Amino acid sequence: MRIAQVAPLAESVPPRMYGGTERVASWLTEELVRQGHQVTLFASADSNTSAELVACTPQGLRLAGIRDHTASHLAMLAKVRERAASFDIIHFHLDLLQHALFTDLAHKCVTTLHGRLDLPDFLPVYEAFPQMPLISISDCQRKPMPATANWLATVHHGLGPGLCPFDARGGEYLAFLGRITPEKRPDRAIEIARRAGMRLKIAAKVDPVDEEYFRTRIMPLLDHPSIEFIGEIDEAQKSVFLGGARALLFPIDWPEPFGLVMIEAMAAGTPVIAWRNGSVPEVVKDGVSGILVDSIAQAVAAAKHSVAMDRAQVRRYFEGHFTAARMASDYLDAFDHLLRSSGGARRAAE
Repeated sequence: MRIAQVAPLAESVPPRMYGGTERVASWLTEELVRQGHQVTLFASADSNTSAELVACTPQGLRLAGIRDHTASHLAMLAKVRERAASFDIIHFHLDLLQHALFTDLAHKCVTTLHGRLDLPDFLPVYEAFPQMPLISISDCQRKPMPATANWLATVHHGLGPGLCPFDARGGEYLAFLGRITPEKRPDRAIEIARRAGMRLKIAAKVDPVDEEYFRTRIMPLLDHPSIEFIGEIDEAQKSVFLGGARALLFPIDWPEPFGLVMIEAMAAGTPVIAWRNGSVPEVVKDGVSGILVDSIAQAVAAAKHSVAMDRAQVRRYFEGHFTAARMASDYLDAFDHLLRSSGGARRAAE
């Protein structure tokens, strides 16, 4: 199959540091190439891929200091249009702009929505272009969308091979990995660790919009001998960080669309202690790959119990549900379904 993968330009593919959507786009692209498909990746020039790379910016826009990405994405979509006839499927990992520009090609376009859909900001686009096929990354993610949304499938993320290798031993600290932002609740993670009498390591980036929250709400909580703030880490550091933890804390306070760090931890054999919000019950098998909680007290008890969890069992659950090979297979099934159904509809209209 001839497949175009159209990635966001905020980060390289894969990203050098933080960047969930670009990371997933990379894992999917590499697996599709491995399976013998002809893949073209539209991304920044500093991306690293075995697919054909169409460079759309010199580097990822966040690290280049560019905040408004609209113009760069429009220029990239113009390049996709130029080559559209050469693809069987055009797979977008963008939220909005392609809906207005590719409606005439809806029969072979797919958009994976990677972000939260419970805010009203983007809904007018999805209401205005109901013919555009969509893929959700969890069933929970779909709930706020209009009934007219053209859902093709739900495809859970899958992790590329060897990225978070299994660590049978683990360690003694609790881990928090991601962004410092109110909905991720790093304050909960700190309280859990302190009440459990355990060390906590926080590996997280701070976006400009969250700097005041970090300075006023989180920094005062870091002045404790059991709490260590590491900052943003890269891919190699991440595997060591997650593999060396006793458990990952995922104390979110929002409808998480997926939560990539949960499957990264499970790949390392590290159980996940997570609030029962958003997609979490779809990702974590309670009592098998982690523990679902609804309160600080439950999380403290879970943190103490995590030492008894079977890390090999956590890894086996990951291997059965969240590999890149499984993800690619699910996407290919969705692509085939779209091409079969749209082909029949187009022939009937002729």
